[in-house]
Order: sequence, then C-alpha cells, then structure tokens
Amino acid sequence: MTQPAAPDSASRRAATALAAATAVDALRASGPLRPALVGFDGFIDAIIHIVDQRQGMAEDAYTRLRTIEQFALRISLASGKSTNLELVVREERFGGNGPLMAGSLGRLGVPTTYIGAVGSETDARALHPLYRELDARCERVIPIAKPARTDALEFDDGKVMLGKPANIQSVTWPSLVNAVGLDALLRIIDGAALLGVVNWVMMGGVESIWQGLIDDVFPRLSPTPAGTPPRRVFIDLCDPAKRTDADIARALATLARMNALIPVTLGLNLAEAERIAHVAAVPAFQSRGMSTLGRVVQDAASILRAALHLDCVVIHPREGAGAATASASAWFEGPFTSTPRLSTGAGDHFNGGFAFAQTHGLPLDACLAVGCAVSGAYVRDAESPTLDRLIAFLRELPLPEGT
Repeated sequence: MTQPAAPDSASRRAATALAAATAVDALRASGPLRPALVGFDGFIDAIIHIVDQRQGMAEDAYTRLRTIEQFALRISLASGKSTNLELVVREERFGGNGPLMAGSLGRLGVPTTYIGAVGSETDARALHPLYRELDARCERVIPIAKPARTDALEFDDGKVMLGKPANIQSVTWPSLVNAVGLDALLRIIDGAALLGVVNWVMMGGVESIWQGLIDDVFPRLSPTPAGTPPRRVFIDLCDPAKRTDADIARALATLARMNALIPVTLGLNLAEAERIAHVAAVPAFQSRGMSTLGRVVQDAASILRAALHLDCVVIHPREGAGAATASASAWFEGPFTSTPRLSTGAGDHFNGGFAFAQTHGLPLDACLAVGCAVSGAYVRDAESPTLDRLIAFLRELPLPEGT
C-alpha cells in the first residue's frame, strides 16, 4: 500500500509556497502578463446532486448520496430489478476543459484568447449566453461550434461526468481554419506565450488540429526574445480510459513530433499517468507500495517524460502534484480537502495555474505550488481565484486534511 504523500517537510512545503507567492506577486511589477490561447472544446455543465432520501418536497429538503461508493452501491442493488434516482440540478455553468482552463487564466489576469465550441444553440458563431462570464474574463472569445453537454454528478470524494460530446465533433483543423483563418490563427499563436490544447479523448478532431499546428503554424512562428522563457504548449488528454492503446500510442507519437518544434507539457491525473505508462511500456509505477505517493509520482513523471520525448510531464493526484523536466523533478503536497464546495473543474484549474507559472519562468516546484493553490482555492471558493486570492492562498496555504 502506498504511504501518505509527504516527501517534503511541512516547513519546506511552506517555504516553497511562500516563494511561489513572492514570485507571482513580482510578476505584477514586471509588466503585463504573457498572453495565452486555449482551445477548442466547450460544454455546458449541469452540476447535479443525487437524492438519497427526501424529508419533504421542498427544493432542498433532501439528503444526497455523498460518495461515489454510495452511488455505486445504489446502482448495483438495482441489478435484475430497476431503480429511480432523482437528480437535482444545482446550477448550470459554462464548462469544458478548455473554457475552464482559459477562465482560470483570465481570472488571474492573463490576456487570454479562447477559440472553441462556445456558440449559441441557434448560431454557432454567436456566443452562448452561459459563456458571457468567460468572455468577461478573456481578452477575446471566438465561437466556432455549439457546445456539448455534461451532467456532472458531484460527490464529496470525486465526480462522475456523463458527457454528451456530439456537438464538438465538428471542431477539426479544416473547420478551425475556415472559421478563424490560417493567417489570423498564426498571428494569435505568434503573439501567445502559451497554447493550451485539451480534451483529445472526447474530440475526434484534436489530432488533426495538432497536425495542422505542426505543419502550418509552428514552423512559421517568430523566435521568442532573448532572456524570455520559451513559448510553450500545454496538453491535457483528459481521461483516456475509453480510448484504445493504439489510439493513445498514435497521439503520443504526434506529441513527440510537436515537441521537436516547441516545448510540450503533458498534464495527467494519476489514473491517466498509469494508463500512459502501460501504453508506453515503462515501469513508471513499480515502486508503488514501497515509497511515498509523492516519490512515486515524482519518479513516474521523470520516467514518462523521458520515454515520451516531451519537455515536461506533470501528474496531479488529489493529494498534490509531481513534475519532471530534463533538468529537474519535484513534488508538492497540495491543500487537499475532503469537503470541496465544487470539484468539477479542479483539474482544469490546476492546469491553468501550473501553465501560468511555467510560462512565466517560475521554478518547477513553484509551478506545482501555484497549480495546487489555484485548484485548492477554486474547490473551496467555488470560483476561480484572482491573482490576489492566489497570492494570499499561497501565503497561508492550508495543510492537507488529516495531517
């Protein structure tokens, strides 16, 4: 059994968080933050509770199934019979891995352009009303398709995402070029320090977008100024459990070709990292059960990075995050809470925080601290943190529950 994650002492963790806060605070004095472009999905998320028992018929007169295990048990007990589960839609909000990552960046003050499936139900090129908040956070939002939909079943120990992705299958490299224009895309990407491309799993067109960027965009980008951190690509495959090994191997080979042109960071949760290790046939998790979770994750990130020929791999279980580049590896124990106000989007906010810090040249351990803090503040506040909230959260970083 893997031991609890604690390769760093509490004092070292606090010092890393404080150094990250100081570095982020200094960015404001150094001039405008570096721009980002994120794409290309879009979902409307219904945040849902599942009723366990009702005390009355008033809207909130119920107790809910609080854990995924309770939900699974209720489902299993219906085998050979039938059951009726009441879903209470707590709210509808803009979602999708890309919009949530872009929204987190925009809320931090990053000049962010979002391109994706955020169009209205009647006009794919007009903004859907639920994305007005995203539009307010970003410098520019360009709708190119209608959003898909997700039923997000929220539990204290995680979430079950029931996706209906038909609408986003129209987003491909040809449709993107047709909607935006190749020259316009080139100008936007040339002016961005960060390009985030997410949700390969649900979008059949993502690989065509990767290939289009490799063939038609990246070779034409202007060099970054001397002394400036390099332009970067952040990739989140987004739970490849339903994709075949052959699909994953093909995607990883494309990312390796992309990395030859521009540094690529691959973001993974723990289950995703284990699947990628299986497909890549590398012993990334052999020490599990004999070491702390932090050491296992840090080592796995190093092994995967080398095997996949990528600039950086970052792995973020609920307890924290580990990452590796060619020159460094690190682990940071996050501010885990068992009672989040909102968990849908936590991983996307980690991605936004980590990519923000990495793009601005922070050390690897500070990037992990920022990613964990953006996610940690988000799940506690049920809203994306501002730069002020991020800095304050890092300076007073909560200990993980149970310590």
